[in-house]
Amino acid sequence: MAPIIDFENFPGNIVNNEFLPTSTTRHSINPSTGEPLYEVPVATKDDLDASVVHAQVAFKTWSRTSFAERSALLLKFADAIEANRREIERLDTLESGKTISLSGVELTMTIAWLRTFATMEIKDELLDENDERTIYSTFPPIGVCAAIVPWNWPVLLGLGKVGPALITGNCIIVKPSPYTPYCDLKLGEIGMSIFPPGVFQVLSGNDDLGPWITEHPSIGMVSFTGSIPTGKRVATSCAKTLKRYVLELGGNDAAIICDDVEIDKCLPKITQLSFLHSGQICMDVKRLYIHEKIYEQFRDAMVDYVRKNLQTGNPLEEGTFIGPVQNGIQFELVKDMYAQIEKQGWKAALEGKVRETSKGFFVEPAIIDNPPEDSRIVTEEPFGPIVPLLKWSAEDDVIERANALETGLGASVWSKDLGRAERLARQLSAGSVWINSHFDTAPNVPFGGHKQSGAGMEWGVEGLKHYTNSRSLWVWKKVFE
Repeated sequence: MAPIIDFENFPGNIVNNEFLPTSTTRHSINPSTGEPLYEVPVATKDDLDASVVHAQVAFKTWSRTSFAERSALLLKFADAIEANRREIERLDTLESGKTISLSGVELTMTIAWLRTFATMEIKDELLDENDERTIYSTFPPIGVCAAIVPWNWPVLLGLGKVGPALITGNCIIVKPSPYTPYCDLKLGEIGMSIFPPGVFQVLSGNDDLGPWITEHPSIGMVSFTGSIPTGKRVATSCAKTLKRYVLELGGNDAAIICDDVEIDKCLPKITQLSFLHSGQICMDVKRLYIHEKIYEQFRDAMVDYVRKNLQTGNPLEEGTFIGPVQNGIQFELVKDMYAQIEKQGWKAALEGKVRETSKGFFVEPAIIDNPPEDSRIVTEEPFGPIVPLLKWSAEDDVIERANALETGLGASVWSKDLGRAERLARQLSAGSVWINSHFDTAPNVPFGGHKQSGAGMEWGVEGLKHYTNSRSLWVWKKVFE
């Protein structure tokens, strides 16, 4: 019988299938109210060392289990999450500020991702064979891996690392963001009754826990999702021990809207994907390049759509689309970007505003009308509910502008002419490019960024292989004949 999970009590970190309490605790803030949430443990360096030792011991057995055994446990884990999904969704909204409906989407995706990972076996590849020898490419697990999880999607982006690590035979230690530790600790608690001790552990800590992980000599691989500056520090730290890493970093995604689109059909999706989770998703649309022939019509329709459909408010209430900015530091950054509207003389098609009198970190959406290409709102990722609309006329020019930044996570082209759209799409430097959509992901499709938006890929067979070493195996057949 599955254990009953108390979603308001966090007795310790999840180490070797036990609660490991700490002498120091901390709490995060509910971004909707500014009120403190529950106390959680703060891991010490000794706690990390202990969890690594437990993972090393577990790896000796876990790495030799069959794919079928690991798959069965991953499916059981997905079932247990589904059984607790309503409580996890609410906890996700309390800590991340995303709307309850979007938390539901995150849980649905997470469960589907785990169940798909459970079917993805990395098999040996036959490279060459003749009468004398056979050569294989094999993919043994690395050992002890670590996942450093961001605050915007703590469930999907946490278990999106756990699933690939476990199914390929590794053990993993998860470090949640200090802003959103709650869901990941509870997911680790659910895993205690499913996986062998030491296979899946969760450590909540302060900002010093990340560097301890990336510098730890016995952790062989780190998967990190977060900002570009922090990603660079992760890479530098991992280099000290030459450990493997995958980095999924920030984006500033461009959407190119051609003059032949039917605005009423594509505008709702484009608009929603510009403001989803209050703009706090790396793969939201961040720059909209709209053909000059339809620019004014599209702009006016987008403003009207936001006013009528994208309500800002309590994320626990059905009908809210834009919840709070997740934390105080990000709130100040977004406020500063809004302050630039007047300082820089940008024209606001939709003014938006910061709700200064609110207890939570609420910001209403803003749309900037054709600002200069070198404006901060164009060149920087605001990670808030504010987007620029920009005119274009020539294809070569819009491609150059879309590719001009050092980010390259995602991009999209919208056109009824699929040949034209694909011609443009193939010129965009981004890890994911969509035609007549944006922000589509799947567990069996690799996901990552170009340029400074990341290194390596997550998900898909390519992503799973990042949790393995590549080994060439030569088998000579007739030496002893």
